[in-house]
Amino acid sequence: MITKKIGIIGCGNMGGAILYGALESGIITCEQAYVYDINPAMMDKAEKWGVNLAKSDADVCQKSDIVLLAVKPQNAAEALSQCQKELDGKAMMSIVAGVTVERLRNMIDGLPRILRIMPNTPAMVFEGAFALCSDNDFTEEELDAAKSICEAIGIVELVPEHLIDAVCGLSGGGPAYAAMFIEAMADGGVKQGLPRATAYRLAAQTCLGTAKMILEKGIHPGQLKDMVTSPGGTTIEGCEALERGGMRYAVIDCINAGTEKSKRL
Repeated sequence: MITKKIGIIGCGNMGGAILYGALESGIITCEQAYVYDINPAMMDKAEKWGVNLAKSDADVCQKSDIVLLAVKPQNAAEALSQCQKELDGKAMMSIVAGVTVERLRNMIDGLPRILRIMPNTPAMVFEGAFALCSDNDFTEEELDAAKSICEAIGIVELVPEHLIDAVCGLSGGGPAYAAMFIEAMADGGVKQGLPRATAYRLAAQTCLGTAKMILEKGIHPGQLKDMVTSPGGTTIEGCEALERGGMRYAVIDCINAGTEKSKRL
């Protein structure tokens, strides 16, 4: 458990998932959390969790030791302008996609310490992938607190900020790409006669189990593929079809496209 007071500016899907995970895991208590969102529905959600409801962005900053900025990129400047000077000397975590630390500093009236974070949506089911910028000016205690909050709902990797766009292209957009692959697998099953619901469950569980084998058993993806592909068997026929369709190139190109878009934000 951490002792810092945590403020949340923006309690939508991602901000809410991070807050909920921290509360459910016991990393923080309701009394330590302060939330403000311009959307009344999000404030109602936060109220049901028993956290403190702040009156404004500035109020969140004033009452918190560490502030999580969890708004959409186009709303970041407005939200930070509302904080006035209350962020000066505070610690701020930002999950705002595509907005660098330098740009954030230019939006803030004061000099906070900033840690940029790239999360992804599986955090909503406690299976998130978080990249934290290794080049930050958080104190050791603040960085430990940030890690603990993220680790409560996923895995954490430290990367330099210049690689955050690549993280955005890979794990940031990855849930959409994985979902498309699962949908395509299920479509193939349906074509061969499987009921739609059965095909979705089998495809999704197969991807989930495969990921767990890689993460928990340390099996290399290539080794895992070799374990399944028997000589002259059905799986190697499927692998050949994927190679013929250019799957590897398409996926690499997909990550490149997402990364370049993040750089342009």
